[in-house]
Amino acid sequence: MPTPQQPDVPDERGDRLQKVLAAAGVGSRRACEDLIADGRVKVDGKVVSRLGSRVDPQKVTIHVDDKRVMLDDKVVHLALNKPRGVLSTMSDDRNRPTVYDYVAERPGGSSTSAGWTPTARACC
Repeated sequence: MPTPQQPDVPDERGDRLQKVLAAAGVGSRRACEDLIADGRVKVDGKVVSRLGSRVDPQKVTIHVDDKRVMLDDKVVHLALNKPRGVLSTMSDDRNRPTVYDYVAERPGGSSTSAGWTPTARACC
């Protein structure tokens, strides 16, 4: 077991492991902290149980419960505060403005809708 001065993972310049796991969709940062504390996370084959350990996601292989975590830094999640009159769809047969019109011009890839989130009607 490492002492507090010795990190489980030597790369102190990388990102916090729980942040990397959360970005990969494993769970919330808090849930990922629990996975790490329970000893269910391996980095390059070694169990990491120290919270705050840092990794370089481009250089390491991460497993949770012996399943490899795919780290894709090309995936970007966007949240859009949809303007009034814009449809929450990727296309419209009547040529009305859609959320896709706001994200379609992003360089380097395609866009996929993950759905919508209802909001309260009371506003500022």
